[in-house]
Amino acid sequence: MSRQGANALLVLVVLAGLNLRPFLTAIGPLSLRIQSDLAMPLASLAWLTLLPLWLIGIGVLLTPGLLRLTSPRILLATALLLLGLGSALRFDVTSCALLIASAALCGLGSALVQGVLPGLIKGRFHNRVPLVMGIFSACLMGGGALGALVTPTLSNLIPWSHALALWSLPLLLALLWLWRRVQLPQAAAMATHPGEASLIRQPRTWLLIGCFGIINGGYGLVIAWLAPAYLALGWNAEQSGTLVAWLALAQTLSGLGLPLLAAHRLDRRPWMGLAVLMQIVGFSGLWLAPTLAPLLWCLLCGAGLGGSFSLIMVIALDHLPDPRRAGTLSSLMQGVGFMLAATGPWVAARLHEETGNFGAAWLWQLGGLAIMSLLVLRLNPAGYPRAMGQSPPLTPQPVNG
Repeated sequence: MSRQGANALLVLVVLAGLNLRPFLTAIGPLSLRIQSDLAMPLASLAWLTLLPLWLIGIGVLLTPGLLRLTSPRILLATALLLLGLGSALRFDVTSCALLIASAALCGLGSALVQGVLPGLIKGRFHNRVPLVMGIFSACLMGGGALGALVTPTLSNLIPWSHALALWSLPLLLALLWLWRRVQLPQAAAMATHPGEASLIRQPRTWLLIGCFGIINGGYGLVIAWLAPAYLALGWNAEQSGTLVAWLALAQTLSGLGLPLLAAHRLDRRPWMGLAVLMQIVGFSGLWLAPTLAPLLWCLLCGAGLGGSFSLIMVIALDHLPDPRRAGTLSSLMQGVGFMLAATGPWVAARLHEETGNFGAAWLWQLGGLAIMSLLVLRLNPAGYPRAMGQSPPLTPQPVNG
């Protein structure tokens, strides 16, 4: 790919990433209004996060097969259209079912983007994978920050459903850029690699899935319930939305910064350990002393979640040199991992029903992080070829950022 083509793809990575999370993060700060206007119980509200995450998982799993039937361009265009349609449906939402259906469409659109882009990044930016994956992750989380910060403010000026629907407009720019400026391979270039089908049988694939599921289970928890938890403590929608926005901003900076810091060594475990530690401290604060230093707890949670998300995406791509197989491994990790992560918001809703507060939800995530701390120790790059059933290279080299 020419330099101009690579730059055009990088712009698409930014535009697409910014549009993948506002539909999720905008809900929490508005949860009290949504529950009041639609008579929506807490368990139903959980589906606005659970269902998109679950569908993201299903969609990402299907993406490698879809790429053998059609081109990446068509899939990405379809994804952006689904995201736009899902957001637009919220303009005059009058029922819980319609709001949940809109979340489902957005989830499917997000799935296709997240299934296609990692393989394209691995194939087009071989020696800049940590940097570009960091940019993608940072934009994804930055878009989430905008959704949490801007939507509650807009809802003071216009109906909350209109404010949610406005997120369909930025998708038009991403779609136009894709169609006019970005050159992508045809479906034939994405043919099946003979080793792709065996990836699901590798124990390492399931280790990566476990790590990814725990990370995104934490993300699902804070997106779904952080704002409602502080609304229950007497905060208003703007205050709780600002808290979610700070968390997402910390995600953005860490999602870009930690992969860059980790780019000069193939062993990413020290930085992943730091990301896990920040989450442990942050979720412990939310559990034990939510009103003592809420901004600090959210910044730590955000930085830990953002850094670990970006790093696990890079680590998955590190495992295999072939872009197609690496993209398939990333799709498997994301697909099954998001399905596991989707249980988090539902479990939190049930725990809230039993206990009357959200403390048990944060404790649930701390248990997952304890497990992840042990799994991360296995991610020694010297063992990647053996873990993936390949002969080890003579001298593994880091991917420069």
